[in-house]
Amino acid sequence: MKYIIFSFLLFSISTFTVNAQWHEKNFHVMGTQAKVQFWYDDAKKAGLLISAVENEMERINQSMSPYIESSELSQVNLNAAKQPFKISDELFNLLIKANNIARLSNGAFDITYASVGYQYHYRDKIKPNEKAIKANLNKINYQGITLDKENKTIFFSIEGMKIDLGGIAKGYAVKTSLRLLEQAGVKHALVSAGGDTGLLGDKRGKPWVVGIKHPRAEQKNAVHLPLENEAISTSGDYERYFIENGERYHHILNPKTGKSAKEVVSVSVIGKDPTMVDALSTTLFVLGLKPAMKMIDSLAGYEVIIIDKNQKLHFSKGLTQ
Repeated sequence: MKYIIFSFLLFSISTFTVNAQWHEKNFHVMGTQAKVQFWYDDAKKAGLLISAVENEMERINQSMSPYIESSELSQVNLNAAKQPFKISDELFNLLIKANNIARLSNGAFDITYASVGYQYHYRDKIKPNEKAIKANLNKINYQGITLDKENKTIFFSIEGMKIDLGGIAKGYAVKTSLRLLEQAGVKHALVSAGGDTGLLGDKRGKPWVVGIKHPRAEQKNAVHLPLENEAISTSGDYERYFIENGERYHHILNPKTGKSAKEVVSVSVIGKDPTMVDALSTTLFVLGLKPAMKMIDSLAGYEVIIIDKNQKLHFSKGLTQ
């Protein structure tokens, strides 16, 4: 893949010119800001498609949010340590993907991080103490999840284990929303949720321009990328965090320590699959610069831009050729 990179521009995703056939809406879902924009001839049907995308993202939120007591994910956390728990095909397949990425990354991506992560409350500036982390750290272990393909069940072998799909569910929601638009005949579209953006086609003869937010300069970008028919996901230490005694506590936890990963401040992964780039951006953030570059070089079709602690940009090989 070859990209032209423009550095230090404004805003996180470019503002687009709207005409009679561009249809768009910004809305809040899955705890973040989302956007849908596409080219379509029929304004009435376009309105229905926008509603369909909103409904699709909210459907996934209702199923996979750990903050909704009735969600399927919450029921898993409540019951899966007692006995094998039957789940939907959709959730089962996403959990298979999550476990595959966990194995690929030797546990740098691990949805059981929630076994400690639930003790952090960033808005209220609450974090677990060392004793609380140590008491629950053994519960972070993706190998303690048993997924039975025949019966579509999940079982936790460790009591007190919890899972959270925060590192993969938004990318999945972007993917299913784009599929919905494509099935309706849309050929040019953007769907985003937080740091996850998926693109269908180009922007009618020119690329979409997607920005990577500057991690330490609000309302500015570090990079702008022209992209077509790609997905990009950014994980940064500036979205959900608080600072205490000069130390930044953020939501991207290292599963090995139960604490915020510290090696880099922003990781953006580019590839075709919105679900995969979402999970990879978290994975590479946890791994840190050198291991992240090594891993991305082993994955065909994916590229990464990393911003280190000194705010220096690092690009994978495919972006520098």
